[in-house]
Amino acid sequence: WIAQLLEHGLLRGSFIPPMAIRDLRDLTRYRRQLVNDRTSEVNRLQKVLETANIKLASVATDVMGKSGRAILKALLAGVDDPKQLAELSRGRLRNKKDELELALQGLFRPHHALLLTRILAHIEFLEESITECEAEIKVMCCPFAKEIELLDTEPGVDKRAAQDMVAEIGVEMGQFPSHKHLCSWGGISPGNNESGGKRRNGRTTKGNKWLKAILVECGHAAGRTKDTYLGWQYARLASRKGKKRAAVAVGHSILEGAYFI
Repeated sequence: WIAQLLEHGLLRGSFIPPMAIRDLRDLTRYRRQLVNDRTSEVNRLQKVLETANIKLASVATDVMGKSGRAILKALLAGVDDPKQLAELSRGRLRNKKDELELALQGLFRPHHALLLTRILAHIEFLEESITECEAEIKVMCCPFAKEIELLDTEPGVDKRAAQDMVAEIGVEMGQFPSHKHLCSWGGISPGNNESGGKRRNGRTTKGNKWLKAILVECGHAAGRTKDTYLGWQYARLASRKGKKRAAVAVGHSILEGAYFI
């Protein structure tokens, strides 16, 4: 009966982007997984430091920054004097040397060194993989440079997010009858929850989970911008409905803008 429905033109085809976009999508999704893996390893590293009573993350914004890496390298080399370790700090972290000394007063055992060595090696491997993947993505994005540049002008959307968006939705918006169809396909439209003539807050529609994750991240980033409509929209909604819902709503606005770009 499905064949009969198709024969009578009662079935609508699914969105299938061109091969070039599908290949790009495979790479951008793989990059995203690599970035998530790196984040997990950094969290694991922080947990090992916590078990050694070293509270580096409580003082340093990024434990894998220049200062953090220098301190970790020294710990693995056998340096355990907090004052000596704190002297390795760079930039603004040097203004917190006293706090840093207190945070580094732990008990770093050979067991911790073993775990840290393995984790750092894995992080280094992931970072190399991300760099290689980004180089390949850059080449594959050349035919879509204009569209990526335009998307990059939207508040909250950086170059990486623009690449991810192109990889998910392509550059031919004719595939979608309207911007509403695109937002619904992306899983970023409000759910239809109406009873007795009253509309209630509901979950967003099901859709492309990869695109939705990108848009929510962009929504949060747009919320941190100043003197922009999206920044104002985020602040207004966050005060009433919370930051998560605000990010989804702003992500919806970003995708609408992408449709018309």
